[in-house]
Amino acid sequence: MTDTEVLRYTAFSGDPDGGNPAGVVLDAAGLDEEAMLEIAAGLGYSETAFLTAPPEDLGGREGRSFTVRYFSPKAEVPFCGHATVATAVALAERIGPGELLLATRAGTVPVSVTAEDGLLRATLTSVEPHTEEIAAADLAEALAALDWPQADLDPAFPPRIAYAGARHLVIAAATRARLADLAYDFARLEALMRRLDLTTVQLVHRAGPREFHVRDPFPPGGVVEDPATGAAAAAFGAYARELGLVPPDAVLTLHQGADMGRPGVLTVELREGDPRVRVGGTAVRIP
Repeated sequence: MTDTEVLRYTAFSGDPDGGNPAGVVLDAAGLDEEAMLEIAAGLGYSETAFLTAPPEDLGGREGRSFTVRYFSPKAEVPFCGHATVATAVALAERIGPGELLLATRAGTVPVSVTAEDGLLRATLTSVEPHTEEIAAADLAEALAALDWPQADLDPAFPPRIAYAGARHLVIAAATRARLADLAYDFARLEALMRRLDLTTVQLVHRAGPREFHVRDPFPPGGVVEDPATGAAAAAFGAYARELGLVPPDAVLTLHQGADMGRPGVLTVELREGDPRVRVGGTAVRIP
């Protein structure tokens, strides 16, 4: 394991001090789950991606298809957007921009990497998403853990559990000030999220018709807050479209990380007739 090369990238920013840091292991052959978890915990980022050879039936171009697993410091997660973007850019720096195909626990995820204005930009296509209701008692527990009164919520955005590779509870704040004031009960929220199999809580505030500020507590991963969350962005895009809050064909801009001092920008693309959600952003290596 001491010979394993662990790369460090930040996703959804062109600045190493912005966005969401991720670990990337481009050659994880020979690493078992215990070793992957140990590396992720030692690195301390919200997720680290580990690449191995693709399954025989995955398809895609030779040399551009991979199996990828994602580990937080505490557990494996089925899908991670920011680590996917980071991994795709790390690969593109070595094998060139273009199309990639990733086999994840959540399903097959195509990723396209392009060069734009001196930076590499990766856009992932999610697995097919869905949303579901949350029980009133569970929502009340989430709000109690967050210390958010019901009156502080945006009534136009009903709370839902949304999925696009991982499960996220979407809760909308009526004001930017409410979103900025985040001091929650870590253990209480973690217990609820583990019971409901949630990866993060996607807290949002609408800044414009297609512009949002978001924050993502991530206690099941051992992280107080995720600075930029691609999987939650995909889930939110599906949620917003399904509830008619945005057009079925739209490009949304999500701002995340500013309240943590790590600003990043996530682009969410919805295409009419295609249930999947595309999430894109830049990534750069952390020196």
